[in-house]
Amino acid sequence: MLAQLQTDVTGGGVLALVVTLVVAWLFYAVTLHLAATFFIGEVPSQRAAYAGAVPAVVSILLGRWGIEEVGFVSPSLGVAVVLVATLVADAIAISSVYRISWRPTAALSLLHLGFATVLGVALNNVFGLV
Repeated sequence: MLAQLQTDVTGGGVLALVVTLVVAWLFYAVTLHLAATFFIGEVPSQRAAYAGAVPAVVSILLGRWGIEEVGFVSPSLGVAVVLVATLVADAIAISSVYRISWRPTAALSLLHLGFATVLGVALNNVFGLV
């Protein structure tokens, strides 16, 4: 009886993947817009929406690496692989969307990581997701 009450709203499958992708995209877009506004100044929010899709897709595609052992990669090393791959993808997207050189791109990517970490920890404390 208790197990029936704890089922997912989406039920898994394609709908769960799409909802997760949209929520991650929105999260990355909001945090990137905050970081870009802080770092660059007044910027259009559409650019953050364009660039926010890239780290969302990369982190979802590589998400299993931080949970279970994949090949010779342990879960703890998998977290580092996902983090580095997401940061690199984020930097490439930021550089192409905002049309800035690599040095400011690296700074904005690290600032975006900081904003995403702070907001993610705060939302986790409020909603208790993990």
